[in-house]
This record gives sequence, C-alpha cells and structure tokens, in this order.
Amino acid sequence: MAEDMSTPDVEALSFEEALRALEQIVRRLESGDVPLDESISLYAQGEALRKRCADRLQAAEARIQKLTVDAGGAVTGAQPFGAD
Repeated sequence: MAEDMSTPDVEALSFEEALRALEQIVRRLESGDVPLDESISLYAQGEALRKRCADRLQAAEARIQKLTVDAGGAVTGAQPFGAD
C-alpha cells in the first residue's frame, strides 16, 4: 500500500482525508486477510479517525445557523442549528 497508515497524525487530517483513511481501514478489515494483531491496531486507528470525523461534523453543525424570515422574506434573525 502506498500510504503509510501505521501512524497517521489524525488531528492534522481534514474531514475528507480522515474519512478516506477510515474507509481504507474498513475495507482492509472486511477483507479478512489481516492478522489479528494488525486488525486490533487498525481498529484503534479507525476509532481515532471516526472520532475525528464526528468532532469535525459537530463543529460544522455548531457553526451553521438557521435563518428566520418574516412573511415578506426578509431575514429577521438566526438561531443555532438544531435549536428547533
């Protein structure tokens, strides 16, 4: 494999990079061709990548605001995402 997934700097990865790395790990684990010790290591890396993706999504949701408009279509305010 061209990419070294043994020690990825998870915190330095963008959401997209972390998701791609996680998908590669899942494919390797699903193949069933990975020895047990390596599977355990890959699982731990995958969990770190999953957490990174979840944290990035949560941060993005926190930045999104729902705009409120009046009957004429004018923006009257904003409230945090999911505050319905």
